[in-house]
Amino acid sequence: MIIEHESMVTDAVLRAMANTRDPRLKQIMDGFVRHSHAFLREVRPSEEEFERGLRFIAALGHHTHETNNEVVLAADVLGISTLVTLLNKPLSQVESAAALLGPFYRANAPECALGDTIARSETPGSPLLVSGQVRDGDGTPLAGAVVDVWQASPIGLYENQDPHQENMNLRGKFRTDADGHFHFRSVRPAGYPVPTGGPIGELLVAQQRHPYRPAHMHFVVSAEGHETLITQVFADDSDVLQSDVVFGVTAPLVGTYRRHDRIDGFVPEGVEAPYYTLDYDFVLRKGVPTFPIPPIP
Repeated sequence: MIIEHESMVTDAVLRAMANTRDPRLKQIMDGFVRHSHAFLREVRPSEEEFERGLRFIAALGHHTHETNNEVVLAADVLGISTLVTLLNKPLSQVESAAALLGPFYRANAPECALGDTIARSETPGSPLLVSGQVRDGDGTPLAGAVVDVWQASPIGLYENQDPHQENMNLRGKFRTDADGHFHFRSVRPAGYPVPTGGPIGELLVAQQRHPYRPAHMHFVVSAEGHETLITQVFADDSDVLQSDVVFGVTAPLVGTYRRHDRIDGFVPEGVEAPYYTLDYDFVLRKGVPTFPIPPIP
C-alpha cells in the first residue's frame, strides 16, 4: 500500500502483519498497533517529543543491570504490573490476593529449616517473628508447600543494593510442616524509595510523585497441584499505604505487624522485647505451578 494520508498508516501496518501464523501473537500485535496509533493521534507528539520518548525507552535498557531492572520498575510505577496481576488473578473472597513481583526477586534463595532466621548479616532492627499456614481453597492444609520470602532491610535496602549485607541476606525458602504451617525469624522491614537514579526517577520528579513503597515482605508460595502465588504483605502502620508508588497495596494484603513491648508467650532464644509478630495465612487455588523469571540474577 502506498501511503497517501496519515489515516492509511494503521491499516497498512495491520495488513502487513496479517499473515502472522501464531494467532495469539497476531492478536497482541494488532491490538498494540491499533492502540499505540490511537495514542499518537490523541496526543500528537512533535518530532522532538517523539525522539525524547525513544531516548527514554532506550534509557530503560541502559539502566538495567545486575542490581537494577529499570524496565520492570517502569512497568511498576505506571501501574502496568499491578493491572496485569489483577487481570490474571482477580481479588477473591477465598484465595489469597496476588501482587506484583517487583524488580528485586532473585532465584535460588537459601533453603532454611522452620524457625531459622533469614537475617544472615549483622542486620540491626526490631526482631520480627513470622508465622502462618498454607491451605487450598477447601481449607485443606498443604504440607510441603514452599514459602519463598525476601525483604528490604530496616534501612530500606535489599542486599544486592547494599555492600554491607551478605549475599542473600533477608531471603530464604521454607517448607511447611504436615499441617501446612511455617514460621521463621527476621527483622522488621522498612519502607523505602524505589531506585531514582535513572529515567524513572526523573519521571517521578516531573510528575511530582514521591518514590516510596510502604514496608512489606515479598512471598512466592508454591505447592504441587496449585497455582503459584506471588504476593506481598504490607505493614498496617505505614504512612504511604494509600499512595504506594507502584500501586501494589490491596486491602487483603495489609497485615498486622503487632508490636510486643514485653515477652509474650514463647519466643525463640535471643529475641528480646520490643519485637514484632506477623501471622498471615496463604490460600492457593488449584492449578499448575509456574515460577517467575528473576528480574536480576
